[in-house]
Amino acid sequence: MKIIKLGSVVAAGLLALTACGSSDGDSAAAAGSTVRVNGFSILEQANKAVFDDFGKTDAGKGVEFQTSYGASGDQSRGVESGNQADVVHYSLETDVTRLVKAGLVDEGWKSATPTNGVLTSSVVVFVVRKGNPQGIKTWDDLVKPGVQIITPNPGSSGSARWNILAAWAHITGNGGSEEQAKAFLTKLLGNTIALPGSGREATTAFTDGSGDVLLSYENEAILAKQSGADVDYVVPDDTLKIENPGAVTTSASKAAKDFLAFQTSKEGQAAYAKAGFRPVVDGVDVGEVEGANDPSDPFPTPSKLFTIDQDFGGWGVAVDKYFGDGTEGKPLGLITAIQQATGKGVDQ
Repeated sequence: MKIIKLGSVVAAGLLALTACGSSDGDSAAAAGSTVRVNGFSILEQANKAVFDDFGKTDAGKGVEFQTSYGASGDQSRGVESGNQADVVHYSLETDVTRLVKAGLVDEGWKSATPTNGVLTSSVVVFVVRKGNPQGIKTWDDLVKPGVQIITPNPGSSGSARWNILAAWAHITGNGGSEEQAKAFLTKLLGNTIALPGSGREATTAFTDGSGDVLLSYENEAILAKQSGADVDYVVPDDTLKIENPGAVTTSASKAAKDFLAFQTSKEGQAAYAKAGFRPVVDGVDVGEVEGANDPSDPFPTPSKLFTIDQDFGGWGVAVDKYFGDGTEGKPLGLITAIQQATGKGVDQ
């Protein structure tokens, strides 16, 4: 677990005043507060800037952060099992609702933000080698013979599930049947040479030299370029909108609630945008985004943008239908069955 300290000088001064018996109300109470953030792996770099900007606000002065990042499902299950968290920020809505069922997040968590609980957004893209030597532009290019794909494992990674459903929607959202979608996903997984445990691990595998193409979040592609990786990325004409939810836990402090509010503020969203996330509120001054294909127009609108709610019935339906593990008498999910048939990502 990492600890990030913000405004240590201010915090020290406020703590000294408190020791002398003085109180400044909520601002003084925030000084020295620790907010424990539990999130999915791709957030780690972006959150550093968000923490810094929050520390410049009155509410954020003197606040420290403890952070834990990893595959979204693993992180959520860890909190369910007893890992401490004040703010949770995951890839999938079901990773938050797991904590609602456990009594760790309030049932009305979506109403705590003006964005219905969504803290960050992106789209599924193709990350390719510099110059795109394979000429990968469309989903159909991914299933050509010899193309080597990297994508995280949908058994543990939320980003993997977004990737896989984007591929599925390419077929069903363009007039194809479920049988055609199954055939397409079978070919896609057949070309997949590695399914790392998380989105960040998948990026590392790709930038270390494995594969021809990485299925990933747009923000992860932008971050890779910002970090000096020798890659390009393609936003396909049809893709899936990614929405990452977050909430405070039932034991969260005022500092944690203030941080959640900052995350969906224009200032917080501007910080996330600089790291490649698409804003979830209007009126955000994005400016230029280093690493984007066009830094002055970093977030182009795809010709066809699918959504989890409109095209898959929401995560409450999609998880069982596509990723169900066959327990409790339920059938295997459609994607899980394909994974078992191809031997890709099962029990990894």
